[in-house]
Amino acid sequence: MSAMSDYTAANIQVLEGLEPVRKRPGMYIGSTDERGLHHLLAEIVDNSLDEAIAGFAKDVYVIILADGGALVSDDGRGIPVDIHPKTGASALEVTMTQLHAGGKFDARAYQASGGLHGIGASAVNALSTDMRVEVRRDNQIYMQEYNIGKPKEKVRPLTQAERQTSYSTKYVPFLTQGTTTYFKPDASIFSTTTFNYKRIKDTLRERAYLMAGIKIHLFDERTKEECHFYFEGGIKSLVRFLNLNKKPIHEIIHAKGQAEGVIPIGVEVAMQYTDNFNENVVGFANVIRTPDGGTHVTGFRMALTRAIKDYMKANDMLDKNGKVEITSDDLKEGLTAVVFIKMPAADIQFESQTKTKLNNNEAQQAVYSVFKDALDVYFEEHPSEARKIIEKIYLAAKARLAARAARDAVVRKGVLEGMTL
Repeated sequence: MSAMSDYTAANIQVLEGLEPVRKRPGMYIGSTDERGLHHLLAEIVDNSLDEAIAGFAKDVYVIILADGGALVSDDGRGIPVDIHPKTGASALEVTMTQLHAGGKFDARAYQASGGLHGIGASAVNALSTDMRVEVRRDNQIYMQEYNIGKPKEKVRPLTQAERQTSYSTKYVPFLTQGTTTYFKPDASIFSTTTFNYKRIKDTLRERAYLMAGIKIHLFDERTKEECHFYFEGGIKSLVRFLNLNKKPIHEIIHAKGQAEGVIPIGVEVAMQYTDNFNENVVGFANVIRTPDGGTHVTGFRMALTRAIKDYMKANDMLDKNGKVEITSDDLKEGLTAVVFIKMPAADIQFESQTKTKLNNNEAQQAVYSVFKDALDVYFEEHPSEARKIIEKIYLAAKARLAARAARDAVVRKGVLEGMTL
């Protein structure tokens, strides 16, 4: 009875503002280790890349600072700083301090975006001891600073003297518009706050492959290292990079198209088989890598399996004795592929805020229809290449069957030996 009486309305906690992020950071960024730390940077970088996807930015600059913070700048439109009609605060402040706030909900602002829940930038703010955003718009530099997610002052334009010492002037003085974001991760939240140059470099290279024609620049103030990425070949260049130390058995197959349905989805796929034994299929949704795959990767696998089996059947290439039956696992050996879809930000559905898996069923059908049609045409126009791929798959199937036979023989031998004891 006393336990019942002790449980009252006072025991119910209401977390306001950005408190939920600090209370349960894993729900928003996945973890508080090195992976979570770099997820913060990826969120800010992806905001800049969203501007590039929308066609308003051409350059993105990422700088690892000596003080332990990171700086991201772009030449996009700049986050709006005018007063938000519903909140009465600057749109910049709303974006940076409130969960589920951002331009990604409005299809008119972003047709395709990596942002989804309006959580990214505000979550980074909540998990940083210091954050500063500078917006270059209308020949002004507007600024707001934050401490653990809370604004230190109102959004305001910098004075001429302040402009000389701003991040914009110090690091990207040649940019006349866009957004610059500085943040310093909270050491009380993360097990490490040291940014890994190689990890960031690999992530930015990946993004650059997806964003053909966009320049991404990385500088490390700590070691003076720098690198610059610009790829016109898009995901074909990425497949070529992934297969650098492998021997391809055919040229890269590339498919690109638009699936018009209730939700318009842009589909791009590049694939190539090598003499390797391992599979490497990478999925992306609006520049966000989905390491756990999702419906777009499922659509790709279904299309690949169906196209290959249809071609084999149409050209009388199936095993007449029925001893070798091709399975989906046989298609994986030596396969390198990149599956990239773009769809309206308002409609995209990830499994969680960490965006490791795509959940949209529409993406599965879109990838299947676009890639299946393209692969059918490619096989018809390149029969020698098709034969090379099918020979590779047949070899994998025979190896699988031989391995199973050897395993079964060992099991039978073990059983017989046990019976003689």
